[in-house]
Amino acid sequence: MSTRRAGGCVAEDAPLGRSPLPLPGPVENRFGWETSARRSTAALRIADRTPLAKVLVRAAPDGQVAARLGVPFGRAERDAHGTLVVGSGPGEWLLIGAPGSAADIAARLDAADDRLVTVLDYTHGRALMRLSGPAAGQTLAKLCPMDLTDRATPDGTAFRSSVAQLATDVVRDDVDGIRSYLVHCERSSGRYLFDTLVDAGGEFGIEPDGFAYP
Repeated sequence: MSTRRAGGCVAEDAPLGRSPLPLPGPVENRFGWETSARRSTAALRIADRTPLAKVLVRAAPDGQVAARLGVPFGRAERDAHGTLVVGSGPGEWLLIGAPGSAADIAARLDAADDRLVTVLDYTHGRALMRLSGPAAGQTLAKLCPMDLTDRATPDGTAFRSSVAQLATDVVRDDVDGIRSYLVHCERSSGRYLFDTLVDAGGEFGIEPDGFAYP
């Protein structure tokens, strides 16, 4: 198997990772990143999840890696390690895991296929945020043309669409029965998308929330 990797995990003594998203104070250092310690109790919240490991995998749709991942295009499920496996495109998966776990995630795919498999660590190259609350779907619907009803996009749905005229990967990943979306985009567009979602959620009382894992 030929494997190509870019980026890497943050070591204990490495400089702090910094998200492109605004950090509502107070700020603390966790997992090698600057993170917000703010805790909101608002019904609608948006939180930075950029420090989570983000590993992009490209492999043959009918190969052994695809079979091992076991998640089809358009769906998202957690594996036995707690990693969220997202079928983000035909022959393409995004794996989202604990901060600092990108190398471990990649290692689990080694020697799993005898054809070309591409594994890229996108942890520092992409922005990730979570939009949560009963009005999360209404907020996202202001900016996205997708049908976000439970019938069309239930929990566990993954799709790539325009959000605020920006190419964005979206995963519906409800938490404790509350509607929640993970929104993933290029790092350079992260601040714009975050601010636009905050503006869209203004009528629902949206508040920024701090980083939490799990």
